[in-house]
Amino acid sequence: MPKWSASACRARIAIAAEAGVSPGSLYQFFANKEAIAAALAGRFVTQMREAHEAALLGTPVSTLDWPEVVDRTVEPILAFNVANPGFKALFARPDMPPGLAAAAEPIQAALLGRVESVIAAKAPGLTAQERTRTARVAIQIFQAMLPMALAAAPDERPAVIAELKKVLYRYLSALSP
Repeated sequence: MPKWSASACRARIAIAAEAGVSPGSLYQFFANKEAIAAALAGRFVTQMREAHEAALLGTPVSTLDWPEVVDRTVEPILAFNVANPGFKALFARPDMPPGLAAAAEPIQAALLGRVESVIAAKAPGLTAQERTRTARVAIQIFQAMLPMALAAAPDERPAVIAELKKVLYRYLSALSP
């Protein structure tokens, strides 16, 4: 049986509780913790794609201004992180073991692809390399401010989210002529 860290044990217990099975019986469904992580990653990719599609539903991104793009996308991503508190703990850690890092790769690729597609629609003159770099920076800005937004008191959270949006808007609006 694989060795589980304390945080992985808590995650395994939470997964088992959500599934309505005992933690030990998870191995009947998953060969190892990497298989559990891969299944969770697939679920998260689907949820993120659905949130992104709902945020921009029915409107070509190229017709929106940057403040509207930022407003429409930040809220669903924040809501996703609130609804999935284990997401960041499992898939956004810098010290992630190689097996879990491999499971997280589809999540990172899907998120990067979504942000790149928005940037391509809004700034079609950028090269692929510039789009990727810009998307990575925007994602890092969001991830850096996410803990602050999530930890803010309920009456302070809207102000913190407004600051996050302001930073993203100012960074991204420099792309447009």
